[in-house]
Amino acid sequence: MSYTQELDIALLAVQRATLLTHKVFHNNAKGTLSKDDHSPVTIGDFGAQALIISALRHNFPNDEIVGEEEASSLRDNPSLAEQIFALVKESKLDDSSAEGQLGGPIKDLDAMLAAIDAGNSSGGSKGRIWALDPVDGTKGFLRGGQYAVCLALMVDGDVKVGVLGCPNLPIDDAAPISADVGGEGKGVLFSAVQGQGATSRPLTRGALALAKTITMKEVDDITQATFCESVEAGHSSHGDQAEIAKRLGITRECVRMDSLAKYVSIARGAGDLYLRLPVRKDYEEKIWDHAAGDLIVREAGGDVTDAEGK
Repeated sequence: MSYTQELDIALLAVQRATLLTHKVFHNNAKGTLSKDDHSPVTIGDFGAQALIISALRHNFPNDEIVGEEEASSLRDNPSLAEQIFALVKESKLDDSSAEGQLGGPIKDLDAMLAAIDAGNSSGGSKGRIWALDPVDGTKGFLRGGQYAVCLALMVDGDVKVGVLGCPNLPIDDAAPISADVGGEGKGVLFSAVQGQGATSRPLTRGALALAKTITMKEVDDITQATFCESVEAGHSSHGDQAEIAKRLGITRECVRMDSLAKYVSIARGAGDLYLRLPVRKDYEEKIWDHAAGDLIVREAGGDVTDAEGK
């Protein structure tokens, strides 16, 4: 199966959502709330989730969706809900055909809340399930760092389509890996379909830009490799990762970067290694934190394994 429609809709849906997140990113008031696990969520998270799920439900009404957010806190905070809906209404693709493919704008506040809550699948290894993280790297998003809008389609437990929107990464695939977000020429849309390779293209405000194939970089001398890791020490063990780099003879300073932007940075050859070792035995990874990035790296010629190489 080619998954042509799924890829096109996922690309356009993520691109439209980045219009909203980009606007929120440059706004000092991000409407931050705290979830039960004390992790932050912003109006960007809620708005992007609503836009993407609305597009998925329009095109694939029978598919399940695993989304990171739910709308109960917005129902308890009507003014914040209205603020988010105002942003959602403004977030339209300039190309009318592309916008039409996504089903057009969300009609009202209740429809927006329903869309957010539609990401309530419990997951599983059967059927078609979309995994969505509307703003991956929320703390980076809040501090002005890297973040990503992430979407992946799993069929019977296997990732078939992956799309990442990275508004703060440089368009130039040859640019060296960096956590810097300053300057012009920023905003990239990455994608992959199982068995069909991986691509990058500039983010636009309308129709999709032309795609370019991306590939991992050959590493002939591991001591010259560049590796990256999470900014947050709570997400990965910086000490263990530094020791691994030392034993490999890697002398270059690691690049600490928020979000799945790390996956695509190595997929296009800007970096070589991404280490994410658990900080405790009971730490559980979330599917939306890896699915799209995992597929893009593998389709770019890389390997993704656990700590035992499996």
